[in-house]
Amino acid sequence: MTALDSLPPSDGRPELVVLRAIKLGDLLVAVPALRALRRAFPDHRISLATTAWLAPVVELLPAVDVHLAQQGFDHPIPVPAGVTDVAVNLHGAGPESEGLVAALGARRVIGHGGADGPTWIEGPVNERERWVRLLAAHGIPGDADDVAIDRPVEPPVVADAAVVHVGAFHGARHWPVDRFAAVVRGLQERGHQVVLTGGSEDVERAAAVAETAGLAPSAVLAGVLDLQPFAAVVAAARLVVTVDTGAAHLASAYGIPSVVLFGPAPPESWGPPASGPHVVLTDASVRRGDVFSEEPDPAILAVHPADVLAAVDGLDVHAR
Repeated sequence: MTALDSLPPSDGRPELVVLRAIKLGDLLVAVPALRALRRAFPDHRISLATTAWLAPVVELLPAVDVHLAQQGFDHPIPVPAGVTDVAVNLHGAGPESEGLVAALGARRVIGHGGADGPTWIEGPVNERERWVRLLAAHGIPGDADDVAIDRPVEPPVVADAAVVHVGAFHGARHWPVDRFAAVVRGLQERGHQVVLTGGSEDVERAAAVAETAGLAPSAVLAGVLDLQPFAAVVAAARLVVTVDTGAAHLASAYGIPSVVLFGPAPPESWGPPASGPHVVLTDASVRRGDVFSEEPDPAILAVHPADVLAAVDGLDVHAR
């Protein structure tokens, strides 16, 4: 699915437009709401206005028919005013997102506030539940644990591996290289094939983990995989070890056992479904909470390799 700069010609169905223009993890926590919208409006064409580079993952969302390129709030949603039947604000409750949605001139608007919408909850609230709660207030039932997305059609470059994701957008979520290396060695001792993933900005970091752990350079997939091949590797994994980032949400989407290390962000808001095979590790008592800091948050530094490996053992994940 390609991110489009304008709404394509009508296919005869009424138009439903959803705004959710952030990053990978932010998109994936909205999946339960998107799936609920698909069930509630089976005869509508659903267009999702979200970040263009997420196109490979949007293609894996069965609830979405059209991907509209939306880079934050720097331009209107590319839909002519007056053609939208239902507009849904899954982005926030501020004037910027509300203004973009209002400009669509939709017959029905689903959002926070107003006569029908719930009050926005400040403070820690599970993000999947936030958006399901929004829809419920508008008479649309959903399940916050309904996180599944499609698997990529192309087979993964590696299957049945222990995926260790070493990257994060900001340093506040970085876990030390030597600790990742200790986890890699522990996973290998347990018989796992280990691969290291991350974005293009994480290549040097992943190489340092591999060198410290004695892992072959061929096991470093950071900077190598586009979003769909990355999703395919996660979907075929035995286990995922990651900080709180998009990799964690992909593991949730595919039901892959995961150990997720939390730093500045509260797991109460961004953690995996409690119903899944996932373990969260953090220390809230020392959390600084500055998500944009380039210094690791004390909450993630309180987690040690032994904690991660104990969590792996508790998940009872065995190598093939």
